[in-house]
Amino acid sequence: MSLHKITDDLVSDLRPLRFASPTAFVYQPLEYARPAWDQYCERYGRGPKRVLLVGMNPGPFGMAQVGVPFGEIAHVRDWLGIHTAIGTPEKEHPKRPILGFECTRSEVSGRRLWSWAKDTYGTPERFFETYFITNYCPLVFMEETGRNRIPEKLPKAERVPLFEACDRALRRTVELLEPEFVVGVGKFAEKKSRQIAGDLDVTIGSVPHPSPASPLANRGWAPLMTQALESLGVL
Repeated sequence: MSLHKITDDLVSDLRPLRFASPTAFVYQPLEYARPAWDQYCERYGRGPKRVLLVGMNPGPFGMAQVGVPFGEIAHVRDWLGIHTAIGTPEKEHPKRPILGFECTRSEVSGRRLWSWAKDTYGTPERFFETYFITNYCPLVFMEETGRNRIPEKLPKAERVPLFEACDRALRRTVELLEPEFVVGVGKFAEKKSRQIAGDLDVTIGSVPHPSPASPLANRGWAPLMTQALESLGVL
């Protein structure tokens, strides 16, 4: 088993799924941005890892653009050293174009997370000696307006097959990387991690989500991240 094989199987499992209104657009960066994801996995995903950080699903200006979880473009290009051609979704929202590394918008969540990693560990090599970051679900869901839809708000008939595929991929990722800690970035990812890996010999917890929608994160997220990891016993 490898991250490449896990990705191939996940993409294959998700491809037949269909989503009805109010979901109008579905982006799958593991297809159109696969070269960047593969670079990320090959360079930084060799296990075992002590800590697996799990996000929910891609942001429109992060992984949706460049295929790397929490992929704030400047950090992916300049700190992680990943820069490659990016394709486009089959159906693209005019307000949410995929511009790849040419996108000028910055994803706040990704900027906060990768800035913390850089400030704490200095180099990506030192950071990834301990950590790997993935998303539970690789799909981006949007309404006609361009408004984001989160996976847990999908109707049950759509959610069940989606979660079955994502559960399987995350379980296999945990088994492959053999982490001591599986840490959700936010409570949804923690809940899914407990469901998927609760029977394994791992410590499961969460850290606060760095989203700008969180007033707590907006008052200073990096200290909250450090405090949460200290409480779990990671640091």
